[in-house]
Amino acid sequence: MKCQRCPKPAVIYQKYSNAHLCRIHFIEDVERKIKRDIRKFRMIGLGEKIIVALSGGKDSMVLLYILHKIFKERPDLEIIALTIDEGIKSYRANTLSHAIKLTNELDIPHTIMSFDETFGKTMDMLVEKKEHAACTLCGVLRKNILNKASRELGADKIAIGHNLDDESQTILMNYMRGDMDRLARMLPGSIQTGMVPRIKPLRSIPEKEVALYGFLNDLPVSMDECPYSGDALRNEIREIINNYEVKHPGTKYSLLGGFETISKTLRPPATEIFKCDTCGEPSSKKVCKTCKLLGRG
Repeated sequence: MKCQRCPKPAVIYQKYSNAHLCRIHFIEDVERKIKRDIRKFRMIGLGEKIIVALSGGKDSMVLLYILHKIFKERPDLEIIALTIDEGIKSYRANTLSHAIKLTNELDIPHTIMSFDETFGKTMDMLVEKKEHAACTLCGVLRKNILNKASRELGADKIAIGHNLDDESQTILMNYMRGDMDRLARMLPGSIQTGMVPRIKPLRSIPEKEVALYGFLNDLPVSMDECPYSGDALRNEIREIINNYEVKHPGTKYSLLGGFETISKTLRPPATEIFKCDTCGEPSSKKVCKTCKLLGRG
């Protein structure tokens, strides 16, 4: 099939928009949506320092590449990559090498931190105890390091590579749980005491299109899946939405758009924020989740 905007062959058919796009127009489409969301939600301001959470997977690699491409001529902005090595044997080493390769190519400062150095235990060691679900452990500990390190680096924002699939899954999960507080915390620009604000420039880009963008730009992207990802409840939600998307193209965009509509009526999260009695990090309880999971409180 030919591209609908020029005579060149199409590299993708967007079923939700009924559009065939060539390489050039597909890349333009992805970057247009990202620029639109950055402006719409005022994700990046003048003179800010942005930390990009760089795992080495396709989403974070594409995120860093695009932010560098858009803002490389802006001397007032500073972009720094931060990678967290959880200590997952036969998985993280590969993605870490990709992260190092890209930051070297783009000449972007790159900080690497690990579970082992921070908590004295790797992810593999923690999972062996079988006391908590792997994804719960990883999510809480990664968030702890990411927030603390970003504060220490003087960051104004943390950019994370959540794509349209991630956002639609999280929205549906919170709907099903009736968790209005978590929904409110998803609002662009939502600020919690002690937490560095997060931005999601890829929030309107489907996961498959993120992967294709990376491939077309020759990014060193790993398609490996975390060996512990099978434990996640999110996998069930992903299957539900993907099945529905096949029958009703645009479902993921509808979930995101519907959330944006009702978000105007959502109140800020009602959760009171404390300082953890053990480590001093922000927490909704007297002892934070990190310290509880590590048996510190």
